[in-house]
Amino acid sequence: MRTAALAAVLVTVACSAPSARQTPAPQRAMTDSTAQSTNGLGLGATSVPGADPFPSTYRPFPSKATVIRNVTILTAAGPTIRNGSVLLRDGRIAAVGASVDAPSDATVIDGAGKYLTPGIIDIHSHVGAGASPGDRGAQTNDVNEATNPSTPYVWVEHSVWPQDPQLPRVLAGGVTTIQVLPGSANLIGGRSVVLKLVPSRSVQGMKFPGAKYGLKMACGENPKRVYAQRGPSTRMGNIAGYRAQWIQAEAYRRRWDKWNATHQGDPPQRDLGMETLAEVLRGNILVHNHCYRADEMMQMIDISHEFGYRIRAFHHGVEAYKVADVLAREGIGAALWADWGAFKMEANDAVRANLPLVMKAGARAIVHSDDESGIQRLNQEAAKAMAAGNRIGVPVSEDDAIKWLTINPAWALDLDSKIGSIEVGKNADVVLWSGDPFSVYSRTEKVWIDGAMMFDRSDPSERWRTDFELGYVPAVQQTGGSK
Repeated sequence: MRTAALAAVLVTVACSAPSARQTPAPQRAMTDSTAQSTNGLGLGATSVPGADPFPSTYRPFPSKATVIRNVTILTAAGPTIRNGSVLLRDGRIAAVGASVDAPSDATVIDGAGKYLTPGIIDIHSHVGAGASPGDRGAQTNDVNEATNPSTPYVWVEHSVWPQDPQLPRVLAGGVTTIQVLPGSANLIGGRSVVLKLVPSRSVQGMKFPGAKYGLKMACGENPKRVYAQRGPSTRMGNIAGYRAQWIQAEAYRRRWDKWNATHQGDPPQRDLGMETLAEVLRGNILVHNHCYRADEMMQMIDISHEFGYRIRAFHHGVEAYKVADVLAREGIGAALWADWGAFKMEANDAVRANLPLVMKAGARAIVHSDDESGIQRLNQEAAKAMAAGNRIGVPVSEDDAIKWLTINPAWALDLDSKIGSIEVGKNADVVLWSGDPFSVYSRTEKVWIDGAMMFDRSDPSERWRTDFELGYVPAVQQTGGSK
């Protein structure tokens, strides 16, 4: 039984099965910004670029050398390898090809008739922050700080509940990395956090080491509706609101960059919101922009040009196909649904082939969820979009579609050098599927993160069960999983 957090700490002997892997104890990492104060000032008194006051304490779980043989490998880095082999060792992909040399102590898995893919990456999730059971109140719904149209000072990691019972279910869907975002109530919603899908007693123990923060921005109907009585209540008001914030942020950045270069005199007054926006302007935080309409995407691009920052990806983007050439030219990713649309006015022009059309234009197409159910079957979302493209004469191969789930979202997080493809030297985040992952009849069999097997459908006793479920939700000892 995989158990995380306080229950495992307080009652390890009583509650844990002998074979259970224990959550590694957090160890606070010392960074340049936390190691020492500046000029005798407390650490919280200064604004330092790249500061990390809440560092990751993640440590990989124990792993063993593993070889998966005779398997179809969708690498997301090149053509499919039929009847190939992969060696996982020391948390990394050590070898991949038609055959590999297996160490004498390696576990060997026969993958005949099965598929191996990189771990799925979802760059738009609220799991953990909008936790289950949902009560639409103060207990588990901590996604939107809807008290001000601009809240860059909030960090969604401070809303993430590591005991959310959705987390193990997401892992069971083949997802190994998620970006948790604030909601879309506000023009500027706050910082995101990138998490590994592993048991932990703290969010720091799940944080992907070295991952950049994201800034959630939202345009269109959501902030317009939320602030209809408080303002801004129009799209022109929204645009003015963004620009006013960036003007303040640019002035704040200049003041602090000057003081950090000289340390002369008293430091400027610290402002948590402006600090986040200044980090965007420095390129240290990536912008993830909720936006449906093509014309609004163009306006947001204009604002980014005006203030000198880059938009990493538009999210939802139901009209992305209309400006796909612009996204390609600007180097902006498009994180999209397969077939959601027409559920509100700004989503009316949705088309099922949005992802293929964006890909055809040369932009980075990404499948995302924004949904606690959809995140468990993102492979099927990609399959639907692949079929839609093929129907209209935009061919999409499995080698194309796997990139929508893996290397493209890894790029959107600036983590494509570490995850997102099956290549030697990358983190051993891989998924073994019972068959073609783009078939509704296939499902995950095993999931590895950093070479450690974190999900095994054939062994229910080794499933990750959160503290919330212990003592309440029985583990069903049968192939197919616990309920």
